[in-house]
Parts: sequence; structure tokens; C-alpha cells
Amino acid sequence: MTYHNNLFRFLFSMDDHLVRIKEAESIKRVWKVNVLLVLISLILYGYMAYLGMGTNILSPEAQTLEPLAYEQQKFWFLVGRGTVGLLFALFILFIPSVYFSLLVDIPYRKMVIMQQVVLFVLLIERAIWIPLAVFNGLDWYVSPVSFGIIASYLTDIPWLIYFFGAISLFQIWVIWFQVRYIRNLTEMKKQWVRVYVILFHFFMWALTALLAFMDQYILNRWF
Repeated sequence: MTYHNNLFRFLFSMDDHLVRIKEAESIKRVWKVNVLLVLISLILYGYMAYLGMGTNILSPEAQTLEPLAYEQQKFWFLVGRGTVGLLFALFILFIPSVYFSLLVDIPYRKMVIMQQVVLFVLLIERAIWIPLAVFNGLDWYVSPVSFGIIASYLTDIPWLIYFFGAISLFQIWVIWFQVRYIRNLTEMKKQWVRVYVILFHFFMWALTALLAFMDQYILNRWF
């Protein structure tokens, strides 16, 4: 049986597609969807940079730099954000696919399909950040759909705020979806699937918090 990958149809008839993916001997159109998602990520991150999201790092230098030098900084900032968008999409598509494929013994291409859905949902989350940042001045880690805003009332420790800010309702949905997807494609006990999925996300939340905590230090001291 050949499964023809279609991200949007998958989202609207998940149960049917999970059965078909499980029985599929070959899968078509995986790379077409990958390329589309990577392009969307590039455009989205580029647009966020164009709107000035994250340029607070450059603002203190605006009055001390020559106009040409400042424009060059903005250009490289745009290039950098585009690179982040590219690396983000590639990471979400392929790294978790390798991790889960090795742990639960599911063909790699089938795991990439799972991660395509995950990436699409995370891009929606990032699109929601845009009006929150532009109109309300909220950073990603205090988004109303994340737990960072609660953490900010309970502690002043930046790393903890970033950590809980990385946990959002979208992330909770992703965990639920990954557990369901993997359970439908393997006979592994559900509790072990949950452990593997949650451990991976816990590591990613901790890493995100660490990078966010170090970001300004790196930019100010190293570059």
C-alpha cells in the first residue's frame, strides 16, 4: 500500500490517515511537504524580523551608529532571523524523527510525517506571537498561551520564566499528538511512549530556556 502524504487532509481526518500510514509500505510526497514547511518557516521568521520583533537588542546602539552601519546591522539581523527559521524547521522535522525512530522502531519516513504536523502547529504558534508582540509588546515567554506569564508572577528567576514560557498549550497538544501517533504505529506500552515523548520535550524546554538566558550575553560579549 502506498500512502500519499497530505498534511491538510491528515489534520481533518486523523484517525483514517493513522491507519493508512501504519499499513503503508511506501510513502510519497514527503519531501514536497518538507520543502513547503521550510519555506513557510523562512517567510514567517523573515516577516517577524521585518516587523522588528527582537530588534530591542539593536535599539540601544541606534543613536551611536552611523546610518549606514545601523542599516547593515538590521540587514544581518534579518539574515540571522531567516537562518533561525531555516534551522528551526530542519531541526523540528528531522532530529525528533531520528530520536523516536530509534526508540520505538518505526520507519523514519513515517516519523517525519508526524513531525510535519508538529512543525505546522508550532509555526501557527509563532504566527500568534506576531500580534501579541506588535500590539501588546509581549515577548514569546509571556504569551497568554504559555505558562511563562504565570511563572513571572511567582518568581524573578529568568531561567525559570523562560523554561515555563517554553511550555505552551500548543506544546501540550504536540505531546498528546505524538503519543497518539506513535501508539497507533507501535505495540509499545503507552506509558513508555509517554516517558520518551515527555523526556524529549523536557530537554528541549530546558535547552530553550538556557539559550534564551544566554542570548543577550552572547550577543553583547561575543559578537
